[in-house]
Amino acid sequence: MSEDGVHSAAELLQAALAVLADHPEGLPAREAIQAVAERLPPTPLEEAAYTRRPHIRRFDKNVRFATISSVKAGWLVKAQGQWSITPAGSVALHEFPGAEALYRECRPLYSAWRRSRPDPAVEEDETAADEPTGSDTALTVEVMEDTAWAELAAYLTTMGPYDFQHLVAALLRAMGYHVAWEAPPGPDGGIDIVAYADPLGARGPRIVVQVRHRQEKAARDALRALSAILNDGDVGLFVSSGGFTSDAEREARDQSRRRLVLLNLRQLVDLWIAHYNQVADSDRGLLPLKAVYYLAPS
Repeated sequence: MSEDGVHSAAELLQAALAVLADHPEGLPAREAIQAVAERLPPTPLEEAAYTRRPHIRRFDKNVRFATISSVKAGWLVKAQGQWSITPAGSVALHEFPGAEALYRECRPLYSAWRRSRPDPAVEEDETAADEPTGSDTALTVEVMEDTAWAELAAYLTTMGPYDFQHLVAALLRAMGYHVAWEAPPGPDGGIDIVAYADPLGARGPRIVVQVRHRQEKAARDALRALSAILNDGDVGLFVSSGGFTSDAEREARDQSRRRLVLLNLRQLVDLWIAHYNQVADSDRGLLPLKAVYYLAPS
C-alpha cells in the first residue's frame, strides 16, 4: 500500500487477475471490482468519492485504471461490461507471484503497444491519482459501456419468453433469412423457429432454431435433444440467454453429423447491433437502440 493510503496499481492489478483466474468464464466488471475489494479491502480514502465526481468511488476507478495496461498487454479482455483473463494473463500470474514483479512485466508490453500505434501519445503514469486526469477519458468510456451493457442485459433478461423468441426471429429476418414458421404459445416440440435462405426454401439448408430464455446455462442434454430432431442437411441454431455450459459448447464443437450453432446473449446483442439498420421498423421496438458517438481514446 502506498504512503497516501491507497493500494498500489501493482496490488490492484494482481488482485484483479487473481479474481478472474478464479472465474475463467469471466465476470461482469462491477462484480470483478467487488471481488477485488473483498481481496483488498478499500481504505477509508478509497471508499470516498471524488470531489468533482461524487458518483465515482476512488477504489473502483483505481482498479479500472490499474488494469488498463494489462488489456493492452493481452492479459485481460474487457468487452460488453465483462472482464476475463487471457491464457497469457494466467501464465503471467503464475510466473510472477509478486505484485511488483507482475506489474513490471506488464509495463514493457504496454509500452510496446503504445509504440505500435500510428500516432503514439506520451505514455501516461498509471499511478492512482487524487482526481481523474486526461487518461480518465478511457475510464469514462469504459464505465459508460459497462452501464449500457448492464441495462441491455437487464432489459433482455426481464423480457417475456415469446417476445424474446420474436426478437430472434426479427434478427434472422434482418440478416436476410426468410422465417417460414414461428412457434405459437404452447408446446413446440423443441422447435421455435424455422428459417430458410430464400422464401421458397430452395436454396441452402433449413435452419431449425430453439430459443431458451432462462437464467441458467443450457447443458449438453439440451443440445442433444435439438440434434435429435434435425434432418440431414439442417443447421441447428440454439439461442440461450443464460449461455451454455462447457460440456454443451464441447458437444457443439465435436458434432460430426449435425451442424449446431450456439448463440448466447452477448452474441445475440452483437448481431442485433450489427444488423440494426436492416431490422424492420415494426420489430425495432423489441430492442430499441440509439447510437452515441464520441471521440474514442487511442
